[in-house]
Amino acid sequence: MTEKFEEEMRKSLLSLKQELLDNINSQSNSFHSLFSSADPKDDVDIASDEIDRKMLESMSSQEADKLTSIEAALSRLDAKRFGICLQCGKKISEGRLRAIPYAVFCIDCQNNNER
Repeated sequence: MTEKFEEEMRKSLLSLKQELLDNINSQSNSFHSLFSSADPKDDVDIASDEIDRKMLESMSSQEADKLTSIEAALSRLDAKRFGICLQCGKKISEGRLRAIPYAVFCIDCQNNNER
């Protein structure tokens, strides 16, 4: 893997990280405004607010998992282990890494894991 490609991946990962942090911050603000503006409501409104709250929590959890994956990929870049499949030890294709820069499995291992 060339230094140019590694730098491209680092920039991509840092950009994804910033985007996620911005989304998490925005969701957090939405979550707080949802509850700070709460007033006595009927059962339908309460149920709707609860669904909104659950969706915000779920999205934050998914984004937190993705953020952890991005941080791990940045660590692998620093350790010169980026782009190596954690299962079989083979190189992960550049095309796959461009599509999913935090991928930890080559396409063959990923397909096997999904079966």
